[in-house]
Amino acid sequence: MALIAIEEHWNLPELTAAVKALPDDRGDASVVLDELGDNLERLDDIGDARIAAMDAQGVDLQILSLAPPGTHPLEPAAARTLSRRANDVAAEAVRRHPTRFRAFATLPMADPAAAAAELERAAGLGFAGAMVYGRTGGTPLDDPRYDELFATAAALRQPIFIHPQIPARAVREAAYSGFDPMTDLALATFGWGWHLEAALAALRLIVRGTFDRHPGLQLVLGHWGELLLFWTDRADSLSGVAGLDRKVSDYVRAHVHITSSGMFNPALLRHVLEVTTPDRLLFSTDYPFQKPVKADIEKFLAEFPAGEARDKFTAGNACALFGIDLASLEERK
Repeated sequence: MALIAIEEHWNLPELTAAVKALPDDRGDASVVLDELGDNLERLDDIGDARIAAMDAQGVDLQILSLAPPGTHPLEPAAARTLSRRANDVAAEAVRRHPTRFRAFATLPMADPAAAAAELERAAGLGFAGAMVYGRTGGTPLDDPRYDELFATAAALRQPIFIHPQIPARAVREAAYSGFDPMTDLALATFGWGWHLEAALAALRLIVRGTFDRHPGLQLVLGHWGELLLFWTDRADSLSGVAGLDRKVSDYVRAHVHITSSGMFNPALLRHVLEVTTPDRLLFSTDYPFQKPVKADIEKFLAEFPAGEARDKFTAGNACALFGIDLASLEERK
């Protein structure tokens, strides 16, 4: 049984330096989380040490994704330069280890036309899709200026992964402050705020009619759907108000893939299987921010109701969605 992990982060030091150099009103406070424990050491390695960690977990292939916030906080010129640089570095890692790595593209979202062009370039280099965030500055992902990007993604069959992002400063001050600085940050990021931001970005794309205009577009959400799958009964009520062709939950089942992000809780699995289908589930560990060991992974996989569903989760769905040759992975084993 092959195991493909699709939300596995790495770091480009020059990009981190550029984000840290931004003024407070444009920076991203969550970058400090990359430096907790041994995270940074693991993020900086996309070679032998990472592969050894994969072997210890039983992971055959990682899809590399740049750690948040990507190039989203940067001005257009810097975003273009560093997105291209990140993609070239990731492509080289895949070239060196073609049986162990694929990669998601980093896009210069501050320049929507350049983002579409970079997605096209990355697809030509063999990238599996792209990882983006729900806002670029104050511009939401569903803004009409990104329609060309989604048209390109649909045409090239490049899935778009919406990763969690720290809420805007005004939202953090209103809803996530009042504690000590680290608790404020944790509440606004991995404890709660990150996940609402990603779910809202996906929901806004649905309400905007993005999937009616681009029926071939596919999204990926981490953390078992970033809370969206747990609230579809209420979200469905938006469809009539927004004049959508289908219920929100129907768009989710047809256009959104869900990954585990290292949250190996059987209760989450059971709920998601009631809301969507086994064809929509993907395995990931959220490396290196979550560090499940091989025994944790094996124990969780035993919770699947059927072997076929488990095999789709571990590799089959990823191969179908990202164009990965499953036979080559099985041969490596």
